[in-house]
Amino acid sequence: MYDEAVAAGRVALSQGAWSVARARFEAALELVETPEAFEGLSWAAWWLEEVAACLNAREQAYLLYRRAGDARSAARMALWLGDDHNEFHGGAAVAEGWFNRAARLLDELESCPERGWLTVFDAHAALGGHDTSRARELAVQAREVGRRHGAVDLEMFSLATEGLALVEEGAVAEGMRCLDEATAAALGGEYENLAPAAWTCCRLISACEEVRDYERAAQWCRQIEEFSRRMEARFVTGVCRAHYAAILGWQGNLTEAERELTAAREDLTANRPHWRVEAVVRLGELRRRQGRSAEAEALFDEAPWHSVAQRGLAELCLDREDPAAARELLERMLRRTPSPGSVSRAWPLELLVRAESALGDHASAAAHLAEFCSIASVVGTRPLRAAARFAEGVHAAAQDDHEGACDCFEDAVDLLEPLAPIEAGRARLELARSLLALGRPDAAGREARIALPAVAVPNRSEAALLTVLGLQSTVLSERQVEVLRLIASGHGDREIAGRLVISEHTVHRHVANIYTRLGCSTRAAAVSQATQLGLL
Repeated sequence: MYDEAVAAGRVALSQGAWSVARARFEAALELVETPEAFEGLSWAAWWLEEVAACLNAREQAYLLYRRAGDARSAARMALWLGDDHNEFHGGAAVAEGWFNRAARLLDELESCPERGWLTVFDAHAALGGHDTSRARELAVQAREVGRRHGAVDLEMFSLATEGLALVEEGAVAEGMRCLDEATAAALGGEYENLAPAAWTCCRLISACEEVRDYERAAQWCRQIEEFSRRMEARFVTGVCRAHYAAILGWQGNLTEAERELTAAREDLTANRPHWRVEAVVRLGELRRRQGRSAEAEALFDEAPWHSVAQRGLAELCLDREDPAAARELLERMLRRTPSPGSVSRAWPLELLVRAESALGDHASAAAHLAEFCSIASVVGTRPLRAAARFAEGVHAAAQDDHEGACDCFEDAVDLLEPLAPIEAGRARLELARSLLALGRPDAAGREARIALPAVAVPNRSEAALLTVLGLQSTVLSERQVEVLRLIASGHGDREIAGRLVISEHTVHRHVANIYTRLGCSTRAAAVSQATQLGLL
């Protein structure tokens, strides 16, 4: 009976049937308490995100393995306990204690997969400290241990870690090949343990977000979703969903991005509170792109040290035509990533070109533009090459070279469509600005009209350009969005007036303007149209 229950639990784990696995291992433990059954139960609880139960089962397994004199298995549980304290609580000191305990136990043993897992966890820590050379070295060592022992999950997860380090160093093509292979193995069922398979997928999506490889991300995300459907279980964690949502946002799918980010924030708040900021800052970026700047700033302020938040705050400053404040934030970001050519420098460099061009500091803008274009050339993804051409256009336009700027903005549009429609729309608006400066208002108006459906909420400069061109944005002001959101929630005009501290007459005026902006004649139609634009 015991053996059958444990075997059934392991089969359920391999199939993603987490609740079934938990029941089987609990049934086995009712018969006899063994470290193997506690270890299996710990993984079922891990996937069900029952944190206390997971940690308790791991600790019980660790103690029983120690009492049985099984140092290797005890070391394995110490490794997973260390990772759990990082993953669920961000408890670096506690995690380090467990990793050190595992290392001491393994010192007395010959080479084994557990030693490789300890090494790849060290590689992960080196990546977090931006020591990509050390991370790559350790990942290669761990990969070799996995290969030697036939531990495919260790070998492939180490390959994914190596790939992430290569991407950060700028060897994007080589790094992505590593990540593609590791993810193919993960989704192809080669991993014995499904947790590293999920981590591998998350590494790939994270790398795609970093280098703006939206095409690769879209292909793999479809595969991950299909894998999850086949398992009839959620396969990726909240952090991974946050990365995925960011990619959806760049693809222009704001509604789906908001759904994923909201779910990821709730998930991480409940189960991995240390990592909830990964969803929070990306939700802030989504709010910025939706034109809800006050909400965006509040979300960024929850984690002002995070690179996505700092970047978003700098973009808000640029949207508000405050390039000096943006420059201050961006220079601070660059000081945190001192290695020239590092992929993580791309965002601050790109925005610095815009800030310094607006300030008239063309020499500094040129220096930062050169480094940014160098990174974009090495990375080679279409959206990043488009961003480089856009930055070149901004720099040229700031020096009144509007002919050159038009060439740059046209190239940016061609590269961005249809991968990133919102960014393509913004590039078209800058193209329209340079065309207008060249005395070509008809051509400028044509480009602006094409851009309008994609640019959900124009910033101040873009709105001013549309006014000059005699065009009206099809989208709403922040106050109009607030009114429409309350309408969507079922509130009447009197309730809306009370909540927003305005008169009912003002509410009626906002509703009339909403109808005009969205081309609708009913409240239901306005809510539907605004939802499709990702405004609600």
